[in-house]
Parts: sequence; structure tokens; C-alpha cells
Amino acid sequence: MKFMIVALVGMCGAGKSVAAEAFQRAGWETVYFGGVTMNELLKQGLDKNETNEKLIREQLRREYGSAAFAILLRPIIKEKLLSSNIVLDGLYSWSEYKNLLDEFPEDIKLLAVVTDREKRYERLSVRSVRPLSPEEARKRDYSEIENLEKGGPIGFADVYITNNGSREEFDRKISEYIKTL
Repeated sequence: MKFMIVALVGMCGAGKSVAAEAFQRAGWETVYFGGVTMNELLKQGLDKNETNEKLIREQLRREYGSAAFAILLRPIIKEKLLSSNIVLDGLYSWSEYKNLLDEFPEDIKLLAVVTDREKRYERLSVRSVRPLSPEEARKRDYSEIENLEKGGPIGFADVYITNNGSREEFDRKISEYIKTL
């Protein structure tokens, strides 16, 4: 049996992790791109906050290039793809997408999770893990678009699913999409 990869792309707070949970419930393995940042924060003894996360993301890209997260996670993705479908939670950059496309040319699809900016900022301000103020969220948006090439994969997505309604409505949309794969 041939397995596939769905890479979730979208701005911070769009609902990528919620979508990843729906894929997990459907039996897919998850690879969390943000986990690389969190592990590096722990390794360096830094607090989890927006400033340090940005520092680590940019540091890793200086060290490994713009495809840093794909390069660092490629061995895990290859191993998991031998036995399961995989959802990538939070592919960031165009370079990461191209890097993975070189390795898995027929196995990867981009799913963009799209949410109105004000709705994202509202959700980010009340989330339990790493909440962001609207100003912090705006700064992160700018940083990710300008420094991390985040717009490319969103613009090039195979499928777009909007997430402006309830969690149940979004779960239903994701579940319907999974059934088409």
C-alpha cells in the first residue's frame, strides 16, 4: 500500500492543529513542525514565548537554510511514511515545501486552513497554550510572511478549507476532505 502526506499550511491561529487532530482521529500519523522549535527552546533552556520562538525559528533557518524544518524532520517523515499516511502540522515555508516535494514528488498535498484575520487574532488571544495579543499576532504574521516565506505554500495549496465557524463545523469539513483521499 502506498501512503501519502498532507501538509497543513496557514497563518498562526488558523486551525492547523485542530485539523491535525481530525487527521489523527482518522488514523494518520502527525509530524508537528513547531515541535522542532519547542525542542530547541528546551535544549537551550529558553522560556516558551513569542520572542524566543521567533529567535529559534530564525536561528535554525540561518544554520540549515530556509528549508530547515523540512531538513530536520525528513528522516522522521520518511520513516513514518513507510507504514502510515502522514499529516504535517505547520509546514512553514516555500523552501520547505520544495525540499519535501523533491523527496516525495507524488506523495504530498498542500491543505491550506484559512481563517479571517480578526477571527484568528480573537482565537489566539484566548487560547490556553501560548496566547498572543492582537499586536503580537500581527507582528508574527508580518515576520512569517516577510522572513519565513509562509505565503508561498498557502498560495499554492491544492485545497483550501475555511475555518470561520464553529469547531464542529470545521471538524466536519476536515473529515469530509479526508474521505476524498
